[in-house]
Parts: sequence; C-alpha cells; structure tokens
Amino acid sequence: MPDEKGDSLALVHQYQALVLAYEALDKEIDALIMAHGGSSDKMPPEDLERYRELARKRDDLQGEMHELEMELNIDE
Repeated sequence: MPDEKGDSLALVHQYQALVLAYEALDKEIDALIMAHGGSSDKMPPEDLERYRELARKRDDLQGEMHELEMELNIDE
C-alpha cells in the first residue's frame, strides 16, 4: 500500500522548491528591468534576450506550480 502522506509531503516539498525558484527568477527579472529604466523597450539586445529567457523559465515554473496545485488541491 503506497504511503499517501509521504507522497503528499514530497509533493509539498517539490511545490515549495518551485515557488522559491519562481520568486528568485521574478526578482532577477525585476532587477534586469529596473536596470534599464523600468522597461524592456530600453534594453540592449543581449539583455533583452536574457530577459526573454528568464521570462520563459518563469512561465515554465508557473505551469509546473499550477499542475502541483491541482494535484495537491490547493485553492487560492
């Protein structure tokens, strides 16, 4: 018989790690935007590419978080 409590706890830990990673990326994105006057429009091409890469990673993490929220029945 599977240990549902242990499985749920592992999912909660996974969710917490995703949240921390998401928040770190969000903070990095904010810092990059603020370094260019608060707008991605003013970024040089290399910083704009970095911004887009970070945003894609953040979106991916948000999707993973959403999947775990559904699995864990987390309501906002």
